[in-house]
Amino acid sequence: MGCVHAKCCGQYSTQSEGDSEHGTHRAQRKHILTQRELELVPVPSHNFTLEYSVLTQRGYYPDSLDKENQDSFCIRTQIQGNPNVHFFGVYDGHGQYGSECSNFVKDRLVETLSHDPALLEDPVKAYNSAFLTTNYELHNSEIDDSMSGTTAITVLVIGDTLYVANVGDSRAVLAVKNGNRVVAEDLSSDQTPFRKDECDRVKLCGARVLSVDQVEGLKDPKIQTWGDEESQGGDPPRLWVPNAMYPGTAFTRSVGDNLAETIGVIAVPEVSTVQLTPNHLFFVVASDGIFEFLSSQTVVDMAGSFSDPCDACAAIAGKAYKLWLEHENRTDDITITIVQIKGLSHSGTFRVGSSEINVSTVTRTKKGKGTSEISASTGSDVSRSVRNGYCDLQSYQHVVSTRSPAIVAPSPACQRPVEL
Repeated sequence: MGCVHAKCCGQYSTQSEGDSEHGTHRAQRKHILTQRELELVPVPSHNFTLEYSVLTQRGYYPDSLDKENQDSFCIRTQIQGNPNVHFFGVYDGHGQYGSECSNFVKDRLVETLSHDPALLEDPVKAYNSAFLTTNYELHNSEIDDSMSGTTAITVLVIGDTLYVANVGDSRAVLAVKNGNRVVAEDLSSDQTPFRKDECDRVKLCGARVLSVDQVEGLKDPKIQTWGDEESQGGDPPRLWVPNAMYPGTAFTRSVGDNLAETIGVIAVPEVSTVQLTPNHLFFVVASDGIFEFLSSQTVVDMAGSFSDPCDACAAIAGKAYKLWLEHENRTDDITITIVQIKGLSHSGTFRVGSSEINVSTVTRTKKGKGTSEISASTGSDVSRSVRNGYCDLQSYQHVVSTRSPAIVAPSPACQRPVEL
């Protein structure tokens, strides 16, 4: 859910692409799907493996059939040459130049992180610095980000610890085994005016917070309660400058959106950490095109029913696409990454400390509510165990496995299935 103009801005003809150190993904069909094969990366410091796949699907816009996929993604393994440090990010662009913004950020954010010498000593501080630096660079690039930008949901794996940094309303979700159940625990919290803390913050910066109906005079603007995002998502509260009808952003944080910064939209991420245990089965990193009509628990349930994350990505994207068409005459762009955690039999311990820079325990106000034992850490203790395992895999080779049987996902152009 981007700016109010995102449904109609721009005419495009090419599809955005993801990023990886080990090659590019393959387009299944022009303007429809972009997908990676199943890939594996070991984490030798704690003797487990990450098995992952990602899929991005361009949205269907009946009034703009050639509109470019504004989502992008980045998977970068062996950050700083360390086999225990890996990065997964999804970026949801919005506005006329949303594709350019999301592709700029998916390249620059991970590069900035990778070149930070303090990354392993203080991952939280490095994350904050990387987001703010990338935002500054985007403002000073040739891209017009005055009313365009991108959200960013990223997961940095350092040994057996996940560092999750979020700006906007995309989402990261962890699947946790709890007895005979697998429970979805949200690792990020949507930064929208539905959150009272975020709503109050942008109002203090001068933002008017109103739905489109309120701005157009169809509803009373004095009513400043909008229910929850699940029941009121069709006409959500948005941010407007005091005396004009722009920018209309439905989020309170993003990278870019230069004009929206004047009313409190910021690029400072909320960063959370979680130490992995054998009960943590996999995590999902996805744009809000997935979660608009699917709860976190439904996504985890579907992903857990497939042994191959490639097939899980395709099934979930297909389901999300189908639900979009049942509720609206269009679909959003859809991007999903599923990372399975294989072979984690024990977890080391480290001291939990505090960070001076924006670490928060995550709660959620959107669909699929869940809580997670998330704590703050500077990362210095984690980095010791990561470095200890560094020499175990100097000759690391990227592994690609074969696909499982095909899954059917719908085609944006004809609304009929496309076999992956």
